[in-house]
Amino acid sequence: MPLDRTSAFYEENAETYAKRVRSLPKQQLDAFLAGLAPGAAILELGCGGGQDSAYMLSQGFDVTPTDGSTELARQAETLIGRPVRVMLFQELDADSAFDGVWAHASLLHVPRSELPDVFARIRRALRTGGIIHATFKAGEAEGHDGFGRYYNYPSADGLSALLAKGGWRHITIEENGGGGYDGEPTRWITVMAHR
Repeated sequence: MPLDRTSAFYEENAETYAKRVRSLPKQQLDAFLAGLAPGAAILELGCGGGQDSAYMLSQGFDVTPTDGSTELARQAETLIGRPVRVMLFQELDADSAFDGVWAHASLLHVPRSELPDVFARIRRALRTGGIIHATFKAGEAEGHDGFGRYYNYPSADGLSALLAKGGWRHITIEENGGGGYDGEPTRWITVMAHR
């Protein structure tokens, strides 16, 4: 399974990864939060070091942080001072429990063949009208980066078609240049959609 090396990377490098200098995606966070009612329930999938959850909590939202890595979850708990559930995306089984799902640079590790199921699980976890924010590294074919981490590297058109087929509404997709942990130039795809 392509995630084995990915999981190993995050377990073995959790402290370094969590404490790296990282710019908070404040513009995207604020745009996502603006679409939610004050105090709304948010599920963060792949919270990493916990910085995004900490920001959303500071803005008065009810955040449930999760991560697939036990070690990263521990790092995030130290930062935000609350439990972080260790959970793979494929284990999400909530039903109409959240107003928003924040999945910043996390779903990009889901094998392409499993993306439809994971998006269906997220859609089920959201209340009617709920919002998802997700970012992906753009590409044409799935593969691995220099650290051995698996990426699904979708295209914007492919993601749009997948979401539309899955019943999502008000789908907006943007592409922007940027970087990542590996220091390589990256085309980022940002997705926002409503249940």
